[in-house]
Amino acid sequence: MAKAPVAGAVKTRLCPPCSPEEAAAVAEAALADTLDAVAACGAGRKVVALDGDIGPWLPPGLDVVPQRGATFAARLANAWTDTGGAGVQIGMDTPQVGPAELDALLALLAGGTERRAVLAPAVDGGWWAIGLPALAQGDHGAVFEGVAMSTSRTGQDQRRRLRRLGFEVVLAGLRRDIDTVADLVEVAAEIPTSRTSTVCGRLGPARLQGHLEHIRATSP
Repeated sequence: MAKAPVAGAVKTRLCPPCSPEEAAAVAEAALADTLDAVAACGAGRKVVALDGDIGPWLPPGLDVVPQRGATFAARLANAWTDTGGAGVQIGMDTPQVGPAELDALLALLAGGTERRAVLAPAVDGGWWAIGLPALAQGDHGAVFEGVAMSTSRTGQDQRRRLRRLGFEVVLAGLRRDIDTVADLVEVAAEIPTSRTSTVCGRLGPARLQGHLEHIRATSP
């Protein structure tokens, strides 16, 4: 799942201290790092469900389908329906995830029964990846519909929904999404040779650290 990195439409929680253009540069770097990992993993088919226009960040060998749906839950479900088959779905906010970890998620999914699902929790309470077996046409909607997205309980609620639908849920490794400046600084430090880390460095470590210290000082 990806959103074209257009200034003012992506990573708005980085503003301030970032400008909309700087936030878009972070989003583009994270997306490019993520897609490189996808391109290098062993999946038989690699698909980007895209909101927006294709850009130079798209590596060769990946199919593109447009996102469709009025809500994020609907877009998630429709991406599965439009792609078809079993697989693992990730977003563009965890550029620290490499191809070996994606292959491990695929192996977890393939190593179970026809009702095994894989859920990878995020530090903020959400999830950064989900793996599902092949489902009948239209069944993906039940997986996501009514699960509140972008909350501190999204991961728990998604896990509960999968279990209610009769899935055996296997949890994968915890990772941090890039939503805030604190997330960006921490993730960039994990992958110092990445595009994400390079863009973070251009933003100025002292500037970012000063913003974080201000937030801590003014938080109740």
